[in-house]
Amino acid sequence: MTTAHPSAEHAAESSVFRAALRREKLAARMALDETRHATLSVAITRHLESLLGQRRPQTLAFCAPVQREFDARPLVTRLIAQDWKAAMPVVEAAAAPMMFRAWQPDSPMTLDRHGIPIPADRISASPDLILLPLVAFDALGYRLGYGGGYFDRTLAAMVPRPYTVGIGFELARSESIRPEIHDIALDVVVTDAGVFYTPSS
Repeated sequence: MTTAHPSAEHAAESSVFRAALRREKLAARMALDETRHATLSVAITRHLESLLGQRRPQTLAFCAPVQREFDARPLVTRLIAQDWKAAMPVVEAAAAPMMFRAWQPDSPMTLDRHGIPIPADRISASPDLILLPLVAFDALGYRLGYGGGYFDRTLAAMVPRPYTVGIGFELARSESIRPEIHDIALDVVVTDAGVFYTPSS
């Protein structure tokens, strides 16, 4: 099964669809009560540990959670104790690929231009694997984020490309996000329902 990127004449329609899908999935995530959010997060952690346990220690990049995303910090802290290294992406220029800064549980933090916590120390890192938060995703591994295109620009510029793991709640699943030309499919998606390998993996 293949999917086509939208043609130029359908670009505006696709943009409207994606904006509506983003609002719908964000609202569903924000509506999770604390108990349900915690239960689903435990399930995501379990599946993610199973996936990462198959790999040798590497440098893993992840994002500080915003808007009730899954919080990977406790898991990453445990991985660091198992000889993994960690980093966080940093937006240094709006239209450029992101950079990565090394992260430790005790790293001093600051906020980027979007109010997202990032390491204050400018210690660069090169990730082998990236955990990408998602607002929505589909069975082909395409991810819908917040609309800035930062991860797609970053992945397109990275050689070799890191292994990409989409992280989110199962409620983010969609039949199709209607991928656009710049969208890059993930290698795998991990949700509270399990680990899902994509056709690109």
